[in-house]
Amino acid sequence: MEQFFEFIVNHWILTSILLGLLILLALDSNQKSGPKVSTHEATRLINQQDALVLDIREKKEFKAGHIVDALNIPFASLANRKDELKDKDRAIVVVCKSGQTAAAASKLLKDAGYTSVYRMSGGMMEWTGNNLPVVTK
Repeated sequence: MEQFFEFIVNHWILTSILLGLLILLALDSNQKSGPKVSTHEATRLINQQDALVLDIREKKEFKAGHIVDALNIPFASLANRKDELKDKDRAIVVVCKSGQTAAAASKLLKDAGYTSVYRMSGGMMEWTGNNLPVVTK
């Protein structure tokens, strides 16, 4: 550990450049995958803009509990089934289990030409943690 700090001190320019590049990479990745929305903002999008809720969890998890009127297309199938989301200008809220996979799914949709793609931070874990309604099938 002592050598690590010694390297940072001796090569502070290289360390600064690396840190800057990592920050830029994170910002670029975040921008390409669309904005994050909280459960409150997702509810507003659903109620006021008739946003489509796209649940990308596996069918078993989806049946255990999902947001009302959500469409289930598992992430593994999304590339082949994205055309089922006919209206490319409609707001889409992408939901996964914990909010991690939603970023990759949102990027895939944005690259396919969907204009209003949002990813719900915290996923269904946050949704259920906030005691928001779920439907089981």
